[in-house]
Amino acid sequence: MADPNPIIVEPAAQPPDGNWIPVVGPEGTEFLQTVAPAESRDGIRESAVAILSKGTPPGNAAGQETGLVVGYVQSGKTMSFETVAALARDNAFPMVVVVAGTSTNLLEQSTGRLRRDLRLDLPGRERRWVQLQNPGDDDATVQAIRDVLDDWRDPGTPEEFKKTVLITVLKNHRRLENLRDLLGAVNMQGSPALIIDDEADQASLNTEVAQGQESTTYRCLMEVRQQLPNHTYLQYTATPQAPLLISIIDSLSPNFVRVLEPGEQYVGGREFFAENSPYVEVIPAQEVPTNTNPLVEPPDTLLEALRVFMVGVTAGIRENGNIGNRSMLVHPSHRTAQHREFYNWVRDIFEEWKRVLNLADGDPDREDLLEDLREAHRELATTVANLPPFEDLVPSLRFAFRNTRILEVNAVGGRTPEVDWRSAYGWILVGGQAMDRGFTVEGLTVTYMPRGIGVGNADTVQQRARFFGYKRRYFGYCRVYLEQGTLTAFQSYVEHEEDIREQLSEFQDTGRPLNDWKRAFILDTAMRPCRQEVIEFDFMRDQYSDEWVAPRVVLSAPTVVQANRNAVTSFVQGLAFVDNEGHPNRTDIQRHQVCEDVPLRAVVEQLLVQMRITGITDSQRNTGLLLQLSKALDDDPEETCAVYRMSPTQRRQRGVDDNGEVTNLFQGEAPVSPRERRGEIYPGDRAVRDNDRVTIQIHTLDLTQGDEGRGNRRVVMENVPIIAVWVPARLARGWLDQRQPGQGQ
Repeated sequence: MADPNPIIVEPAAQPPDGNWIPVVGPEGTEFLQTVAPAESRDGIRESAVAILSKGTPPGNAAGQETGLVVGYVQSGKTMSFETVAALARDNAFPMVVVVAGTSTNLLEQSTGRLRRDLRLDLPGRERRWVQLQNPGDDDATVQAIRDVLDDWRDPGTPEEFKKTVLITVLKNHRRLENLRDLLGAVNMQGSPALIIDDEADQASLNTEVAQGQESTTYRCLMEVRQQLPNHTYLQYTATPQAPLLISIIDSLSPNFVRVLEPGEQYVGGREFFAENSPYVEVIPAQEVPTNTNPLVEPPDTLLEALRVFMVGVTAGIRENGNIGNRSMLVHPSHRTAQHREFYNWVRDIFEEWKRVLNLADGDPDREDLLEDLREAHRELATTVANLPPFEDLVPSLRFAFRNTRILEVNAVGGRTPEVDWRSAYGWILVGGQAMDRGFTVEGLTVTYMPRGIGVGNADTVQQRARFFGYKRRYFGYCRVYLEQGTLTAFQSYVEHEEDIREQLSEFQDTGRPLNDWKRAFILDTAMRPCRQEVIEFDFMRDQYSDEWVAPRVVLSAPTVVQANRNAVTSFVQGLAFVDNEGHPNRTDIQRHQVCEDVPLRAVVEQLLVQMRITGITDSQRNTGLLLQLSKALDDDPEETCAVYRMSPTQRRQRGVDDNGEVTNLFQGEAPVSPRERRGEIYPGDRAVRDNDRVTIQIHTLDLTQGDEGRGNRRVVMENVPIIAVWVPARLARGWLDQRQPGQGQ
């Protein structure tokens, strides 16, 4: 007899360089059909299949894989790992563990969403999951999991009776120790598992690596992993700096990466922080609360932000009725005392405005408030095409105020309060750290953040961007108020984020282990990539601005020198050089040839990338140079430069020390004295440049060693090409480069 409810299994396309081919069965199919937006389903499905395929195959007896999944802030990372979890269920994984947040409210937020999206509580649905939150190793729990595992191991168990244990656990050492003990008691031998570490750069990493110790949470995670002979560990984050910079031999160092692409409705840093963005307002320095600038009354920009928000709430209610949410986030500081001060201001302002709106028509106070709100309406009208006329909104203002709640969000009372989004349309949330990471703010339109960047950790700054998200349809109502330093940090971070995502995306397509990826990326020198205590190996960082960049180690193996000769010869043969102008009394060594307006892209691809650099420090400096020039070409693909052949008719000699470092690459000024005539005939090599464009100097040297004072200086290598590059200030970019043992240069 035919099965009235056949199990649908959809074959997945062969994932490139995957370890196995997951199938898309009933759990994944139903999840995508009921939860994922129709226009995004194919992309979410393909991405989830690719992620799971890079893990350990479920049929293996043992094995571990660690992967990094990178999304934008508020970009759908949760939906991605829910899809991966559903596919794990389809592919005979009897256990999925979600390490969800460092606070109880975030754990419950994640657990609630998983239960809802995986339809665990849907009446009449087959029992495909057993969900446990912060489980212990009591007898009932141990026996329940053993029964689930035995069902999967027994070939006679009908498919509809096979369940997957879904564990959500707080990122807390006591809770993780309980989970370790539970896994040890049930014996996971032969049973594949999936671990999803949400916000994986937070708390999971070893913060005592520099002392040769293991921090408590990190140790507990390692012990949990040891109880799972066959598992895949997925690190989900929007800020991957720390997982990428930890030691590549660390168990939490990822060996594969997947970069998530958001749907078309996503609005992120590129939109908010575009040049001359109408969505960002600067909070003046005198309105930023500091120890030296205590505020005694609510700042004008806070009042402006509140008016803009409430006009938007009124328009939203008029458009949507009593459906959905609009919210405002006030993020003044990490100090709870300042939260209370801002909360009191907002509450008092609200009560006063509600009182004034109830005054009689024509009352001067009411007319003044309406004029202020009318100005906020004019501001919103610059970005909201279909904003109703202000006069049409006036009758709904009082109702909008009555349907907006004000809530202080911090853990002063021992636990961060939950937001009951269903109880009101409008919300104004005042808080700090509790809303930095993982905290979902429904319908966020206005953010007021007068706090600075603190110690300047790039990942921490970015995690405050709760204003990113899927809000294209109401983007015009969005405004972000920031102090200047934080605005600059966000603008810099956007460039850094796009650079690192682009590099990781290109690398994921190679199929090579992530350990091979060169840890080098654009990062403003005012920011640190992440907290220092999780990084074992140091990194170099710099930015070139109105300066020359050239290798110091120039005496290399003959094969390296010959490869560089070939690269230079191949490059210059396609250029038309002319003698550069200068004083007629210059010597042959001071006369050069120049080719103007050479495409910078050609120089980078055909010369600079081809040159082999042997010194470790030189290699890192060269990587930084290439990063800066790459960004210059991103900004202007038509960027040009000047190329000089230095002293092409008479080869120069330069001394090198025992380490192969050149003692002085650049020829000095002539004459040197008297002082008033210094450089009259020759300004020195460093002045041979275009001040506003990249300049390339090609030096060809005979290298010497020995004691010149005793007359035994000898040539140790001839015809050695050296490239020096001038980077003008307008192309300055901060960068970071880390080299670890075991990585190639």
